[in-house]
Amino acid sequence: MFNRNIGKDNLVMKIGLFLPQVGEYATKENILYIANEAEKEGINSVCVLDSVLWPLNPRTPYKATPDGSLPVDFQSVLDPLTTLTYVAGVTKRILLGTSIIDMFFQNPVVLAKGFATLDILSDGRTIAGLGIGWSKDEYEVSGVPYKDKGTRADEFLQVLRKIWTDEVVEFKGQYYKISASKIGPKPLQEPHPPILLGGFSSKTFSRIVNYANGWIGVAGFGPFEQLEQVINGLRESAKKVDKDPSKIGIYIGS
Repeated sequence: MFNRNIGKDNLVMKIGLFLPQVGEYATKENILYIANEAEKEGINSVCVLDSVLWPLNPRTPYKATPDGSLPVDFQSVLDPLTTLTYVAGVTKRILLGTSIIDMFFQNPVVLAKGFATLDILSDGRTIAGLGIGWSKDEYEVSGVPYKDKGTRADEFLQVLRKIWTDEVVEFKGQYYKISASKIGPKPLQEPHPPILLGGFSSKTFSRIVNYANGWIGVAGFGPFEQLEQVINGLRESAKKVDKDPSKIGIYIGS
């Protein structure tokens, strides 16, 4: 899935695959086969998605289907970090990414430790692809208010980075608070695993520039010209705060 475009005039393509972790094909044998074959063929990465539940009467339409319905396969989804941890034990080189985990549906300390553990067990092969979710049903079951998602995401990412990099972690925000504590283990990658964010708004771009390493887009969500506009908007957001646009990774899923 992770096809990367770096810089304005320098294109680097790296191909990735989704693992079979949803629906009837989500078996240990299938995951093992795809992971091993992908590594054997020189594929850059494998990734997994996240889905909390499949509501019978969803309150929020799914944008990726014409009628707004969730794919039937999403009724059964293997846990993303557990799946990648299994794959880490049967591979040696291939990168292991989430595309994406909805960050709010887990405590930031628990999620940070999960990614750090995966990074250690995989010898530093983790990519943390994150999003803020879209389903009101998933927000409700997770006990998270649906409003103020943007400001909550900014805090969550700050907390995540502090947990991964600070010897003593302390945070006092509007949504998250951590008294001065030691929180380990730290990830193997320094300063931390790459953080990629999904989304298409200007606020998402600012969040990426301030707190992340790249953007996860979706091929086919619109005309190529529209995708180009999004990428240019991300680069402009970087320039506004004097950051090198070429340092912002562009990852396109298909």
